Amino acid sequence: MTSPEPDPGRDSESEGTLPLGGLTESALPSRDLPIPTSALAIVAHPDDAEFLCGGTLAKWAVAGCTIHHLILTDGSKGSWDAGADTAELIETRRNEQLRAARVLGSKGKVIMLGRVDGELTASSDVVDEVAYWIRVTEPTVVLAHDPWKRYRLHPDHRNAGWIALDSVVAARDPHFFPEHDVPHHRPSALLLFEADQPDHVEDITEYTDAKVDALLTHRSQFHTTHGIGDPDDVEQRERFRERVTEHAARLGAANGVGGAEIFKLITDL
Repeated sequence: MTSPEPDPGRDSESEGTLPLGGLTESALPSRDLPIPTSALAIVAHPDDAEFLCGGTLAKWAVAGCTIHHLILTDGSKGSWDAGADTAELIETRRNEQLRAARVLGSKGKVIMLGRVDGELTASSDVVDEVAYWIRVTEPTVVLAHDPWKRYRLHPDHRNAGWIALDSVVAARDPHFFPEHDVPHHRPSALLLFEADQPDHVEDITEYTDAKVDALLTHRSQFHTTHGIGDPDDVEQRERFRERVTEHAARLGAANGVGGAEIFKLITDL
């Protein structure tokens, strides 16, 4: 995930809005799913899962859930440096995502689909691939972008949501992509982050630090999304930690917990 480039006059160390999803001022009706046996986070870019559901994934991993990541794009647009080597950036972001998953406690697969960053479409061939991985990983819960989020600018986030939903439908029914060499699979629940109308909260009070630690493995994103101008400046990294923690605390305060992530919960799958 890459934030828009700031105006040239902006201080490179100034802090823009972090892509942590929206806030809610009222308590949500649903709270804390039973710990799933396995979970699959389907996201557009490296670092999206950590920003949007990292605390939930860390909590579930500690409790024994097998966490899988599926990253749809290669992250090749994730730099403001016009002279950056694209192949090196792709490899860097791949390695950062692998490390981030392990920091969250994931022992499952990290699947890099490798579609070109910024050019993701909800085509049948992408749905074919994602449905295959849903069948392979057999998640109890799928976590994904909310495609109904209003006024979303980034096309990859919009399309990633549609891809995830279409793939859940395809994976559950045997007559979709029958050439797959694995049985069809129906998840029990779908959690949509960046939700337009959130109705579910996960308590991440004890896992906000793990979320931030995972985000800090994405060093290539410090100057862009993270708002950390100097990667070696401890104070800037701590300010980033404080901002993520404060956002989780604001969500938690509305729901009677110390820190939270919020979602749209869909169980009629």
